[in-house]
Amino acid sequence: KTMKITTLTNPRQTILLTCRFQGKDNVMTLDWHTPLSFEPMIYAVSIGKTRFSLNLVRKSKVFVVNFMSKDFEKEILFCGRHSGRNFDKFKETGLEKEEVETIHCPRIKQALGYLECQVIKEIETGDHILFIAEVKKAELKQKGKRLFHLFADKFTTTED
Repeated sequence: KTMKITTLTNPRQTILLTCRFQGKDNVMTLDWHTPLSFEPMIYAVSIGKTRFSLNLVRKSKVFVVNFMSKDFEKEILFCGRHSGRNFDKFKETGLEKEEVETIHCPRIKQALGYLECQVIKEIETGDHILFIAEVKKAELKQKGKRLFHLFADKFTTTED
């Protein structure tokens, strides 16, 4: 039997990605993301082809990576289980939007930190699209334990 790649690669830090296109804001749960370069600061996210956020990011060419504390596990699960096609996830979860400084996109006020990203390249990678982006601004607002996805609805966090 072939194992899923995530059996070996998890746990991975779970983030909330925010995006906007033509007045439609969305937030999605994402595990597949990584830094690619220090100078210039380059970051990548991989979004499944069936995801609602894919076209918002593809058309707007911007997104924000929001690093959340373990206290937001419930909201992270909601955003991962529900599509922005059918729900206003900000309204449903109580996550608060803040406008960012460098791109036309919201970030999450409660995030520990964030990356404001401008897409510079898009690569098809099977059932996902890899968005490579220049980080326009990075900020750590506060320290806290972050959430790491193990499998299904199971998470872990860092030690003190």
